[in-house]
Amino acid sequence: MSVYKKDELMIIDTEGGKVLSSPNYNFIFDKESGEFIRYGKTKEDDPSFSIYGPEIVDLEVTTICSGTRGKLCSFCYKSNNQIGSNMSYHTFTSIIDKLPKTVTQIAFGADSTCTSNYDIWKMMEYCRESDIVPNITVAEVYDDVADNLAKHCGAVAVSRYDDKNICYDSVKKLTDRGMDQVNIHIMISEETFEQVKETLHDIIVERDPRLSKLNAIVFLSLKNKGRGEDFTRLSQEHFTEIADTCLSYGVRFGFDSCSAIKFMNSIKGHENEMEMLEMIEPCESSKFSAYINVEGDYFPCSFIEGTKGWEEGLSVLYCVDFLKDVWNHPRNVEFRNGCLSCLNKGVACQVYRI
Repeated sequence: MSVYKKDELMIIDTEGGKVLSSPNYNFIFDKESGEFIRYGKTKEDDPSFSIYGPEIVDLEVTTICSGTRGKLCSFCYKSNNQIGSNMSYHTFTSIIDKLPKTVTQIAFGADSTCTSNYDIWKMMEYCRESDIVPNITVAEVYDDVADNLAKHCGAVAVSRYDDKNICYDSVKKLTDRGMDQVNIHIMISEETFEQVKETLHDIIVERDPRLSKLNAIVFLSLKNKGRGEDFTRLSQEHFTEIADTCLSYGVRFGFDSCSAIKFMNSIKGHENEMEMLEMIEPCESSKFSAYINVEGDYFPCSFIEGTKGWEEGLSVLYCVDFLKDVWNHPRNVEFRNGCLSCLNKGVACQVYRI
């Protein structure tokens, strides 16, 4: 167990969890289950943002990707391909050392098969040594990679693309190795709506045995960027249909925070509406989460990189004080205020039409 104290802030870190205590911002994180509880001055208070730094960091360790079976994802917002770069282990550890003690999890931004950056397992080990749980999203898992993912990660998401068998087989490889937190990620758009329905059919009706130990299916709303620029955002009607199906048949499911407003609209009048509203987390970018690219530069989230005002990021690798130089930098504060304004207006995102 380790204890970190600074002024009114105290963080207690154990093998099983992390607890942050302060007058107006608190959290309890269970490293085994992934359960996270945040509250303010009282248990009923909901803080608008973390003044002490991000709780979770999306950290890109490679921009090299060959897709699944040599086929690139048709809607990759990063437009990654076989030409790119890897983050070095030294850069990775330097970044981790710059981050505040508030960080509970690192979401690794890797390639579809988790094979491009040979240092990734060392990186995950360093996370564990730093009391941070590593998570990752993949699309196709080979046996040796599955062994390492089960050894190092708290949770693994498997993306569903055109060939459902690649996804389902990969899920089974991970759950066969004892992983409890294995999810399916599927991007929702009008073009992928039939894939979504097929996946739900395979879970509910076919009861595909490869998915028998699946933790949940998580739906990710389209952001028109990169190769996904020409895809069509999912209608509210189709979004509600997905939510209704999951709720009616007891399918464990979730959405990204970008989908919060649409989900709120989809459960209006539901008998458990108030209970579900308490579980919804709107955009966390710059408030509770951060994105750092392969060069070690910060952006509020991975979709913001390269957009107006964020053509360049804020260097984490070369910063002196993360809280002063990055988290509370005027550009990030401005973006954070924009996020809070969107929430008050019932808008999902200040950049993309979700």
